[in-house]
Amino acid sequence: MYAMVCMSPDIAFVVGTVSRYMSNPGKEHWAAVKWILRYLKGTSSAYLRYGCGKPMLEGFPDSHMSGDVDSSRSTSGYVMTYVGGVVSWQSRLQKALALSTIEAEYMAVVEARNELIWMRDFLSELGMKQETFLLHCNNQSVIHLAKKVAYCSHIKHIHRRYHWLLERVDENEFVLAKIHNDENGSDMLTNLQKNSFVAGRKLVR
Repeated sequence: MYAMVCMSPDIAFVVGTVSRYMSNPGKEHWAAVKWILRYLKGTSSAYLRYGCGKPMLEGFPDSHMSGDVDSSRSTSGYVMTYVGGVVSWQSRLQKALALSTIEAEYMAVVEARNELIWMRDFLSELGMKQETFLLHCNNQSVIHLAKKVAYCSHIKHIHRRYHWLLERVDENEFVLAKIHNDENGSDMLTNLQKNSFVAGRKLVR
């Protein structure tokens, strides 16, 4: 857990998954934990590098629809980058049950936006202000929805805590930009397809 929170965003998803069974673990869960430990040993020379990019705070949210087989809830994940390195990340089950992919992606963007605004205020206190804040989303429908270009009747039931995203985009508080799946590092926080890829930049060895 310490490695996941402090220095290894690439294991955030798997650590979060096995942690759900801590109250009653089985042999398969112990086998998964040993797999994580072997992975950490094999990547002990990898590290996060900073200073190779612009001093710009950017967010990369993503989601995995109905990823949890027990509750059918989707998984949200995001990474925040600054000066080329990852400074914040999260992978967890969504609080509400998403009924479609666009819902899951929409809620993931909102969670990422909350972190982005908190970090924006923190940087502002340090005297490092930024004009434009980018959230890179790989779902074009979510971008259209956030800009009120389109409205989907099947997501009208989403709680109001998520719909205020529309107002924030209208106020130009941040910009939603399209990004290809292969460039979205937060994909590793929602499934096991990517393990050592962070926000479009491989972990340095």
